[in-house]
Amino acid sequence: MPDILLIHGAAHGAWCWHRTIPALAALGHTARAIDLPGNGDDPTPAAEVTLDLYAEAILKATQGPTILLGHSMGGFPITAAAQRAPDRVAALIYLCAYLPRPGQTLAQMRKAGPRQPLAGAFRIDDTRTTFTFDADQSPALFYHDCPPEDVALARTRLCPQPIRPQETPIPDTSRAEALPRFYIRCTNDRAIPPEYQETMSAQLPPQNILTLPTSHSPFFSAPEALARHIDTISRRPTVNRT
Repeated sequence: MPDILLIHGAAHGAWCWHRTIPALAALGHTARAIDLPGNGDDPTPAAEVTLDLYAEAILKATQGPTILLGHSMGGFPITAAAQRAPDRVAALIYLCAYLPRPGQTLAQMRKAGPRQPLAGAFRIDDTRTTFTFDADQSPALFYHDCPPEDVALARTRLCPQPIRPQETPIPDTSRAEALPRFYIRCTNDRAIPPEYQETMSAQLPPQNILTLPTSHSPFFSAPEALARHIDTISRRPTVNRT
């Protein structure tokens, strides 16, 4: 089976997959996670972080055809990486993620949603280089069904998120769209409205859409169920195994 590379969302890092990676290993998978540039423990200065740099970091972390899973914001970097080097990608999985539209930025897609549950939760720094999520609002927005110890972990680990990648469009997504693409909707999501996830994923074949009855953070609240969905996807005949 192809390796699996897990890509975190905004303000997160590789740390958020600490329950999911063992759950995947128990199913026989080799799964890894990375810190995107400027996130987690990666030291790249926020002012230097770009969407292209995200894509480059993902491709450097691949070892042969790899299943790329992007959570939330992570839908943009995995698409950018696949567009650049589709031969390195076995499949794309969007986990309650933004599924990019050509020429639109993530910020534009977020504002186009039917509701704005994150409005008022952003704290932009004085240089307008990064934003953070309000610490008092984050638990209810992202982790309302998660173990208390993981909520506490997130409170200590959420980092400033570089803004520039979220204001950068992917002009052409055709090569990424030619790959097997899957979407895992989270039906109790309070960050990206479930109905918007349904809209974004509607372009995919119905058999490529799965659901979890969770918050925005199934990697904490339902790691075994998430791993089973990933395992199911990895065994689809369309997924590149070479």
